[in-house]
Amino acid sequence: MLNYEKKLQFSYDVNQKILNLISDIDMFKGKWSILENESVSYLNKLRNIATIQSVGSSTRIEGATLSDQEIKALIADLEVNKIETRDEQEVVGYYDALELIFENYLVIELTENYIKQLHGVLLRYSAKDDRQRGIYKKLTNKVVATYPDGTQKVVFNTTEPHLVPNEMGNLIAWTNQRFKDRSLHPLLVIGLLIYEFLSIHPFHDGNGRLSRLLTTLLLLKQDYNFIKYVSFEHLIEARKRRYYATLMECQQYRGSDREIINVWILFFLESLRSLATKLEAKIQQVDAQSKPYLSSRQKEIVEFIRNNEPCKISDIHSNFPNVSIHTLKKDLKYLVEISILGKTGQRKGTVYRVN
Repeated sequence: MLNYEKKLQFSYDVNQKILNLISDIDMFKGKWSILENESVSYLNKLRNIATIQSVGSSTRIEGATLSDQEIKALIADLEVNKIETRDEQEVVGYYDALELIFENYLVIELTENYIKQLHGVLLRYSAKDDRQRGIYKKLTNKVVATYPDGTQKVVFNTTEPHLVPNEMGNLIAWTNQRFKDRSLHPLLVIGLLIYEFLSIHPFHDGNGRLSRLLTTLLLLKQDYNFIKYVSFEHLIEARKRRYYATLMECQQYRGSDREIINVWILFFLESLRSLATKLEAKIQQVDAQSKPYLSSRQKEIVEFIRNNEPCKISDIHSNFPNVSIHTLKKDLKYLVEISILGKTGQRKGTVYRVN
């Protein structure tokens, strides 16, 4: 098996940057389960937005032209809408593949056979790809970047067709072993697999889109569940030139001892951290908007109870002698109704605690 770890032998400075990036991403991963539970109703909306952005961006990176609004309309009623153009075929294929991953990632295993099946789903609606779905390439291909102005540029050459089965087999075996033995952080394993997959370019068409689907699949399988609610593909589209530039920089020494992929790994991790930061800000904004209004007096009452609980109304009144009992009762009733406070007991025996 190839020694992929050689490509991860970075300088001290690069290693420090990588450690900091991974630490930030994993810190957000740890907070995500709490954020997820607190904002359930909003997450469905976020996921729908992210899905449309992912489908649109990943297909536009490869040259499609449909806008997010056009994609939303197309997907909204697939049974009625006819899938006629090449762009529509790519969009619906990507959507189907992404939904398949979201619904089944827990039971999906990383195998060559499954990657071929996913490729088949991706190209399901493309008549011109009938003979190429789920089959490794038989002709040499190149990675070509297509820019918004229509210009194209060869990014790098790829693995020769007769070498693809062996290289893919080695890559999948190495990846699964590293996930199992945990000798490398899973984010480094995922980053390297995606780089190698793009370098091999195992299929005649659809490799770029498939690489981004695999990124989502593997992040979910390693419990980075926040990736469902923010679009990795959308960020890659926004950073398209840098995306291709980092691949080109690493690829120039392909197959030699000088093939160190530090710039790619940094790009990959910086992108993930950017997504985590963006998502956290969105959730915090929603939480702030959804929290009920409290007057300064009510905030002081909550803080007093937090520091002295359990508290009777007489205790609270002693600390707020200038506020009438009637006003305090109204404040306490409101704070209980909005679930900031809880109360037990009856009448004079009633005590309050902060929930």
